[in-house]
Amino acid sequence: MKKIRKLVTVTLTLSLAFSLAACGSENSSNNNVTANSRKTQNVVYRTLDEIKESGTINIGVFSDKNPFGYVDENGEYQGYDVYFANRIGEDLGVKINYISTEAANRIEYLQTGKADIILANFTVTPQRAEEVDFALPYMNVALGVVSPDSRVIESLDNWNAEDPIIVISGTTAETYLIENYPDIPLQKYDSYATAKNALENGNGAAWANDNTEVIAFALQNAGYTVGIPSLGSQDSIAPAVSKGNSTLLDWLNEEIKALGEEQFFHKDYEATLVDTYGLDYEDSLVVEGGKTK
Repeated sequence: MKKIRKLVTVTLTLSLAFSLAACGSENSSNNNVTANSRKTQNVVYRTLDEIKESGTINIGVFSDKNPFGYVDENGEYQGYDVYFANRIGEDLGVKINYISTEAANRIEYLQTGKADIILANFTVTPQRAEEVDFALPYMNVALGVVSPDSRVIESLDNWNAEDPIIVISGTTAETYLIENYPDIPLQKYDSYATAKNALENGNGAAWANDNTEVIAFALQNAGYTVGIPSLGSQDSIAPAVSKGNSTLLDWLNEEIKALGEEQFFHKDYEATLVDTYGLDYEDSLVVEGGKTK
């Protein structure tokens, strides 16, 4: 009988301990997420109604990728993605809290609830679509390779194994080269600024990244040529939200369709990108209403 009482006592104690632990887990707070935010398969997010109720939306953008997302001399976020983000905040009727992100932590910021939306030149891929939900696209992109004029790289075939290519961790360029050119050594950096500095300092034979980025770099910096303007397939850039956040995703898709009716993204291009690329690239880069060609 004593053994039975002892067993019951232990069982009740363990049961109480697990119950308290569970309560503690549910009540733990996150500075960037409201208390009643959803958790789906360990992904934290705020619904559309929760964002509206809070009066603020957290949008992840680059802070060092001019002309797409960067901080100007006055400490203000600017660029193609930021122009779009500002319109999202306006149409939602909320303030924007910009979250500076690097390529490698875009998915993490969505999964942990640090950002409600990522607008940071996020190329849509099947692998990424397993971890986040992409809205309709608003831009076309491919990969490109830029190199010094003293040694313009026009092909990746017959590569010298002693020459590294500069890439940014977490980008499609890194994935593409690993999968298709495994023998080419990669010099990896965490940010666009450090990758650009590495190329300028001669730490790599070339830099592989989105063709929009390397074209902009070559146009803005004398002594460099985009010897490979298109590498791999043509892809799309789109906003991303946390996996399962259907209310915010549905709103974004309707917003992109509506903005397409007013040719918003062409206006965005002409306000933020035309000084870099001119008008020749406009129709090939811009996607209106989520309709790719």
